[in-house]
Amino acid sequence: MIETERLLCEGAELMDIALSENQVNQLLTYNELIIKWNKVYNLSAIRDPIESIKKHILDSLSILTFIKSGLLLDVGSGAGLPGIVIAIMKTKTNVFTIDSVGKKCRFMQTVKTELSLANLTVINNRVEAFSYEEAFPQIVSRAFSSAVDTLEKTQHLISTDGSYLLMKGDNVDQENIENMNSRVHILKVPFVSDMRSLLEINI
Repeated sequence: MIETERLLCEGAELMDIALSENQVNQLLTYNELIIKWNKVYNLSAIRDPIESIKKHILDSLSILTFIKSGLLLDVGSGAGLPGIVIAIMKTKTNVFTIDSVGKKCRFMQTVKTELSLANLTVINNRVEAFSYEEAFPQIVSRAFSSAVDTLEKTQHLISTDGSYLLMKGDNVDQENIENMNSRVHILKVPFVSDMRSLLEINI
């Protein structure tokens, strides 16, 4: 077993996530595509495939238990994190990834095609300019912006009883969330020493 596969499977098991053979193959292929495209497109500061498994794939898997079926919007998705990982793992969730940078959207579109992700829609737009026929019950983001800024830019997209799942590091206590209906969940990401947290805000 190659090192990336061993790390992925071991990490998922430590988070009580069961991976099918197809999901393992899709996640590994996705990781390989990130590394390959990164050489030209500068998708991420992480260049090493092992570190990418830890800090991109396992990090994205760490919020899986909070994800419901139905519509989901991943704001400022970049290389597709966590949106593409969610799309691979939750086939009953219709995942929309949005980013204003064209090359990042071209990459995500390539991943969608190569992995045959029918439940993934890639949007090249600024989130404040994007509109959709339905409101989104779930909006996620990873390293996009502050909670206040994210809510401001997406208030026209969230459903009336929707929730935000904002992936944060150890700086979550610097967010101005006093007047929000929020909870902070500490995330345990295997093989990652940095503190990871999830800021859940219910509307």
